[in-house]
Amino acid sequence: MSKIQGVISAAIGGLLAMGLVGNAAAADVKMEKCYGIAKAGKNDCGSKAAGHSCAGQSSKSGDANDFIAVPAGTCDKIANGSTSAAQGMMKK
Repeated sequence: MSKIQGVISAAIGGLLAMGLVGNAAAADVKMEKCYGIAKAGKNDCGSKAAGHSCAGQSSKSGDANDFIAVPAGTCDKIANGSTSAAQGMMKK
């Protein structure tokens, strides 16, 4: 192995190790539901009010009844984000 290949291998190994540490730290982050910010087809869970029961089935972006999980405290910083679903929009 040449010197350059050794340096590249060491650099890649270091980046992978940092990624594993970052993932372990991310597992400790508390998450909250943030309604009204999911793109169409990118919601995290089903919504009876929006008329579907599975993740990824939202039909429109920004539906106030669909959510994605974000780190706690983040939702309040996002435009149109809410930690509670829309009221009065339940289908019968």
